[in-house]
Amino acid sequence: MLILASQSPRRRELMAREGLDFTVVVRDTEEVHDASLPPEELCARNAAAKALAVAAEYPQATVIGADTLVFIDNTPLGKPADEAEAVAMLTRLQGRTHCVCTAVAVVMPDGSRRDFAEKSFVTFRPLTQEQIMHYMSLVHVYDKAGAYAIQEHGELIIESFEGDLDNVIGLPVKALVHKLHA
Repeated sequence: MLILASQSPRRRELMAREGLDFTVVVRDTEEVHDASLPPEELCARNAAAKALAVAAEYPQATVIGADTLVFIDNTPLGKPADEAEAVAMLTRLQGRTHCVCTAVAVVMPDGSRRDFAEKSFVTFRPLTQEQIMHYMSLVHVYDKAGAYAIQEHGELIIESFEGDLDNVIGLPVKALVHKLHA
């Protein structure tokens, strides 16, 4: 049995697209927001907390937890709380390159772990406040780290990216499949 311990619709879509047969089970966990931690470690702690919370209830299953954050100037940007915070995030990202880090924790039925992290780099176009507001009128930004989604009208705000596109979306699914079959 394969369980995704995430409520992210993007992660569900990526896993389904890859042909994985899985169930979604989510438990409330306290996320770490310690900006002093390196990106991989901060995301890894959150991914592990999600996976371990579900694995405790389903010890016979393989459980996948994931956490994605946007980092700029070594500062993590999570999901914006409101419009003002979303505008501030997009304003901070405009015209610059930032890191998207996704950590994945895989808890196996024998209790072992196969954890990993991926980093990708995204460069935003220079944007005016009008362009930011237009983007926000098209995309629901409040459930997205950094207040954007590369797959939703990304061409309006993104100049380029390096790395795994699926990682930027929220789950490096090819790397995950490799870990599941390792």
